[in-house]
Amino acid sequence: MDHEKVNILLVDDQPAKLLAYEVILKELGENLVVAASGREALEFLLKNEVAVILVDVCMPELDGFELAAMIREHPRFQKTAMIFISAIQVSDFDRLRGYEMGAVDYVPVPVVPEVLRAKIRVFAELYRKTRQLERLNSELEDRVRARTAELEQSTARLVESEQRRSMAIAAGKMGSWDWDWVNGDWMWDDGQYKIFGVDAKSFELNSANIQALFHPEDFDGLREAWTEFAKGVKSYEAEFRIIRPDGEVRWCVGTAAATTDRNGRVVRVSGVTVDITDRKRAEERQSLLTREVDHRAKNALALAQSIVRLTRAQNVNAYVQAVEGRITALARVHTVLSLSSWQGAEIRRLVAEEVAPYSEAGQIQYEGAEVQLEPATAQTLALALHELVTNSAKYGSLSALPGRLGITWEVQSDKLILAWVETGGPRVTKPTSKGFGTRSVIASIETQLGGKADFDWRPEGLVCRLTVPLQGKPRTEAIPYRDVNAPGPEPALSSRSA
Repeated sequence: MDHEKVNILLVDDQPAKLLAYEVILKELGENLVVAASGREALEFLLKNEVAVILVDVCMPELDGFELAAMIREHPRFQKTAMIFISAIQVSDFDRLRGYEMGAVDYVPVPVVPEVLRAKIRVFAELYRKTRQLERLNSELEDRVRARTAELEQSTARLVESEQRRSMAIAAGKMGSWDWDWVNGDWMWDDGQYKIFGVDAKSFELNSANIQALFHPEDFDGLREAWTEFAKGVKSYEAEFRIIRPDGEVRWCVGTAAATTDRNGRVVRVSGVTVDITDRKRAEERQSLLTREVDHRAKNALALAQSIVRLTRAQNVNAYVQAVEGRITALARVHTVLSLSSWQGAEIRRLVAEEVAPYSEAGQIQYEGAEVQLEPATAQTLALALHELVTNSAKYGSLSALPGRLGITWEVQSDKLILAWVETGGPRVTKPTSKGFGTRSVIASIETQLGGKADFDWRPEGLVCRLTVPLQGKPRTEAIPYRDVNAPGPEPALSSRSA
């Protein structure tokens, strides 16, 4: 073959146009790749090198301008040639927008085959020549490095120092330095100055000023490693912290190597410094996330364990139904918390989720202030609300069509006061003993959150008042078995008679 084939990517949402472009460009002898959408084009680009992209301006989901902007954001495709095809009249403003997005040319519709082939051929050949030039440059650099190694030692040090400087500038977070062991002279490149946060024009480069930039807790270890050079050690690598003049602490990793004379005495030490602060912070965030996930998992498992262990019922089916209902209530609050990335739950959303299965008949009204609850508080309060609404649906106001349920809440002195008021249901009589539901609500609010749960069994309906602290870290361990699981079958929250 006369030349190496290159990839030409054709992007259009209409198959007929893609086929036409393939027929027009087939005689160029290049690899023609078709994509029916911007998404397909991006998927191909991420896995392959492309010389030219021919893209339709008007496409659904992702138009040509948006696709070009996304392509240009990737460092690999910042110089890839893109040609726009527009079936509509393109204004100067549209052309300017296209050029800003990275277009190199426009082709109007109807497409003139000869013109399109000529344009594609030019950019394909330019890409091919550029790649050849890159290979030649790479070969030339290899030859220069090989030749440089043969030069005198003083010239070699200068070339190596320049290479380190270029590498540091290219990396953005690397710097190189050199220290004359005999006379104490220092040399820093721009990258080293940038890492340490000092101005090359005003910072006096001497050992005392450099030492002042190192974290006191890390400098002794570096100094000990430094003295090892005098004992014959040739190199070292260490992580350390620096304190910039503005007070910012940065993490770095440094490598150093010693140069000796014919007698084995150290005459020069050179090294490279890399700023690894971002990596360190990422490691800290990962560690924090791991601990947070572990903490949340333990809390959720503790609540689930309490539900399974403490639920009582007269038969297996009733037990399964009770456990599933409480686990579902816990799942609902987890959904609310996940929407806020576990930053908290808004109480209105929490109440709405818990009463949603019973709200179709229009028997429930709720209102109150905007209150953001801590995750642990939201989980525990959700279980208490679940017990209340389940009891109301079985025996209370929600068990009869005339019944009504009102839920209101307000904040008083850093405490959430929630009132649960039932009316219009079956007549209520005060129970002679606390049932599991009552004990569960009391344990959730008082034992776990340090709050208060008051019950008033009025004849016309139950009134429950929950007081929940909003400050301080609530207790999230499992409810102790002895606190809630008193002997006897599980009665309802309240005893009722017709």
